[in-house]
Amino acid sequence: MSPAFRFRRRMKILGSRSADLDTARGRAVLASAFFALFYILIAIRIFDLSIVQGELRRSGEPDMIANALPASSSAVRADIVDRNGALLATSLETASLYADPSLVVEPEKTAQDLVDVIPGLIYGDILQKLQRKGRFVWLKRNLTPEEQHAVLTIGDPALGFQAERKRIYPQGALAAHVVGFSDLDGHGLAGVERSFERLLSDGGDTLKLSLDIRVQYIVRRELAEAVRTFSALGGAGIVMDIASGEVLAAVSWPDFDPHDPGGSSDTARFNRFSLGTYEPGSTFKIFSTAALLDTLNVPMGTAFDARAPLERGRFTISDYHPEKRALTVPEVFMYSSNIGAALMGEMVGTKALRDFYEDLGLFAPLPLEIGEAGRPQYPDPWRDINTLTASYGHGIAVSPMRLVAAASSIVGGGTIVQPTLIAGKQPQKNHDLRVVSPQTAHRMRQLMRLVVADPEGTGKKADVPGYSVGGKTGTADKSSGGGYDRNRKISSFMGFFPMEAPRYAVFIMVDEPRGTKASFGYATGGWVAAPAVKKIIEGMAADMGTPPVNTPPEKDMAA
Repeated sequence: MSPAFRFRRRMKILGSRSADLDTARGRAVLASAFFALFYILIAIRIFDLSIVQGELRRSGEPDMIANALPASSSAVRADIVDRNGALLATSLETASLYADPSLVVEPEKTAQDLVDVIPGLIYGDILQKLQRKGRFVWLKRNLTPEEQHAVLTIGDPALGFQAERKRIYPQGALAAHVVGFSDLDGHGLAGVERSFERLLSDGGDTLKLSLDIRVQYIVRRELAEAVRTFSALGGAGIVMDIASGEVLAAVSWPDFDPHDPGGSSDTARFNRFSLGTYEPGSTFKIFSTAALLDTLNVPMGTAFDARAPLERGRFTISDYHPEKRALTVPEVFMYSSNIGAALMGEMVGTKALRDFYEDLGLFAPLPLEIGEAGRPQYPDPWRDINTLTASYGHGIAVSPMRLVAAASSIVGGGTIVQPTLIAGKQPQKNHDLRVVSPQTAHRMRQLMRLVVADPEGTGKKADVPGYSVGGKTGTADKSSGGGYDRNRKISSFMGFFPMEAPRYAVFIMVDEPRGTKASFGYATGGWVAAPAVKKIIEGMAADMGTPPVNTPPEKDMAA
């Protein structure tokens, strides 16, 4: 082998080895770069977990999810109290539970742990939330201290707490329809909570309502008892101070737990005392009788022929318990004669009676400090036959609160009374808004006292010795399919005391009561609502320290 050949062969071998070495060296550099980048990423993640997120956790902020949390106001929602300072609504600090799904290592185990310690959680729902993409998900708002402690014992770093404020209603359902309720974020959804949202959410002064929880409790108790006794659908009860218009009690039954309004039925949440409208029946005779006395100034001895049902066109008006004789004004009112009331309305005249009702506000929603205000329903156009039926409360529907306001305006002296739910509110300048004369107001007080004091009066079961109670019963068949169903009634009693100088209005309405053996099958206002009003007045007198007085004899009303 020649030297030249050996040299060329050696150089070829060396060249091949050099290429292999270069390839190996390149691969080593690439691998080193990959591992270096890998360790850099690990270092960054460790720094993020231990330093950045650790600082955020220590500062009390949810890690990297500040924008996902609801904005919190520095102002604490104001309290709501009754007229004596009893707490009706307040806000307490609570902890709400959230999770960072990206930190959840074993979602099945974490979900099961949470379900085991927090009542009401559903395993499938929690598991689904823990496996979502993103860095934040609510698991449960407003935990109890016991629930928060139980979560802490789980020790899962993916779980965290956000401080929030929960609205608490210490009186429970007692004043639910007046106070209302709020959502999870503290925004008012009903009642005073909604209508005073800005004032309450801005952390203003405590809002003092006109309610007296002592009276509220009595009305709620007696209304509920009347509904149960007569197997009714529900009802409403109101007590108002006539002098100031301050509502001391406003109850709708059935009611609901304001802490869990969604857990109650629509019927329970429905506000019957100011939103619901009903044909009130004979309580409207307060207005038709006052219109007769005020517009025509007729003597009390004026007689109306109630010997037979009243025929007007295709309509026939009859009495529930016909006397079948001529009745004077006091007798029409005391026996609650539909025939007599219709004849009174006819005597007043269609335009005059309609104008009288409109002046009392019976055709407009009542301006009250809550949004739940029902719009009255009345005939339009108003014809002559409507004058007759509206004289005894048929064909026109108003809310109980509107009825109380109108009746109080007549009985209290003849000037408009404006109900209010706010204590100490400056009364509106309504004393110049006169609807009847002082003389008419006095005569109406005499008539209402007669309804209760006379042994044959329809409201005698509302009498409370020593408190000079007066009032008017109401029983109305409910409308059904263009007519009226005699088996479905609205039974009510509009009461006042003391009648010499009325201070308080007390109203009870029961929806679809059924007669009992004790009531001899009757389900009228005199049997259903009048006894409840009596018990309310007795309870008020005891709780509010109002002593009885000697009731003066009734003056002759025949003149």
